Amino acid sequence: MNIGVHTPPLANESLEDTLAYLADIEVDAIEPGVGGYPGDDHLGRQTRLDDEDAQADLKALLEEHGIEISALATHNNPLHPDEERANAADVELREAIRLASQLGVGTVTCFSGLPAGSPTDDTPNWITAPWPPEHAEAHEYQWEVALQYWTDLAAYADDYDVDLALEMHPNMLVYEPHGMARLRAETNDRVGANFDPSHLYWQGISVTDAVRFLGERDAIHHVHAKDTRIYEEQARQKGVLDTTPYDDEANRSWLFRSVGYGHDESHWKDFVSTLRMVGYDGTLSIEHEDSLTSSREGLEKAVDLLERAIFREQPGTAYWAE
Repeated sequence: MNIGVHTPPLANESLEDTLAYLADIEVDAIEPGVGGYPGDDHLGRQTRLDDEDAQADLKALLEEHGIEISALATHNNPLHPDEERANAADVELREAIRLASQLGVGTVTCFSGLPAGSPTDDTPNWITAPWPPEHAEAHEYQWEVALQYWTDLAAYADDYDVDLALEMHPNMLVYEPHGMARLRAETNDRVGANFDPSHLYWQGISVTDAVRFLGERDAIHHVHAKDTRIYEEQARQKGVLDTTPYDDEANRSWLFRSVGYGHDESHWKDFVSTLRMVGYDGTLSIEHEDSLTSSREGLEKAVDLLERAIFREQPGTAYWAE
């Protein structure tokens, strides 16, 4: 395993400065944004795509600092009912797939997207219950839209030998492991999870059980290291479906936290161990979205904890069982 960083928190720094800083704190990989919500501050998709010289310069810079790319990130909504927005997100994804292939990067991280509730709606609609009955009908319609799109995109990704790692994210159609497994089963094996535990914690999902469930299906393509703390004082009053602004920290039921500030070190060691049990030995890409600390301090504390949690070497022979 190795430690990576999703780089948008360092967007105000150049790629060269970012790589120098991350190498100094012993980070092994980056997950740069190439479009969508992460932006493309460190790796302009259109300036690198189909440009062998620009790609060679990028590879040389990465080699200079001893850092690789674990995935290219373009999180957006290709199922948006606004055709212009959906098309823009689709172009981002397809170009990211092509660029990943050209760079020798095997994974693109993304969202499933979220359609409207019917062909006449103009706003994405996150369905969280099957009643009243029109919500069940809307959910069925959304899956029809999603499967048509993702079947085509998964075939496109397969042509380029690139995996699609979808982050299970509320306000997207795929937000929990069973939805993830369904999308994979009804498209192809290029579709899998960018396993981000932070969104599962506040939904009450056991992340180690979720790792086992998706691991049994060989459906974990990439992993985010990001923590969440539930603040029971607020959650007891209003639950965890909380629309309080993220920067009103004292009044939220939960917050994204730096690794170790939502769950202790023993939990993260269990998480890492379970990932290894199901065969994942890739990058744990730190995503910093903790509003209670600076980007650099949050990243450094996360790296420090994960360095104690991950396994750098392959396991030895279980000689005691022979």
